[in-house]
Amino acid sequence: MTPMQVREAVDCSPVVGTPAPGFTLADQYGGQVSLRDVRGRKNAVVVFYPFAFSGICTGELREIRDGLEDFQDDDIQVFTVSCDPMFALRTWADAEGHFFPLLSDFWPHGEVARAYGVFNDHDGSARRGTFLIDRAGTIVWSEVKDAGVRRDFSEYRAALAALRRTTSAPEPAGSLLF
Repeated sequence: MTPMQVREAVDCSPVVGTPAPGFTLADQYGGQVSLRDVRGRKNAVVVFYPFAFSGICTGELREIRDGLEDFQDDDIQVFTVSCDPMFALRTWADAEGHFFPLLSDFWPHGEVARAYGVFNDHDGSARRGTFLIDRAGTIVWSEVKDAGVRRDFSEYRAALAALRRTTSAPEPAGSLLF
């Protein structure tokens, strides 16, 4: 894939200030998990990654696991998403001790990654995209990295801290649906 093709794929990601695309996907245990499950109650972070068991992805998800308080608590829910099949995610979760949602965007293949503008048509994987979503379902921060480039979660942590300063109580559910 050429740098221009990568830029074009990144440019089609949802824009900060717009509603986050909704989704319902199978987690590593086969349960259905939906972004709307946290709407009005928690902020959310959706973390797309290319492949289970790959070097950079393993390191990134270990960072989430080891710093889980920054990704999942009473105020924030992490959703990690790849195009791997659910059974591969279960095996990886068991091997790595990941007990947060690892969601399978396997079929229809890459549908959610496409909605977020991070699907890589060249190899059928998701790019490294991180989307911070407020309780109302609006994207408030995002970052998309090229293949092979590890993300720096310190920028996410700074964005989450800023979001927490501006929202101290859950917003009531409105008409916006995931």
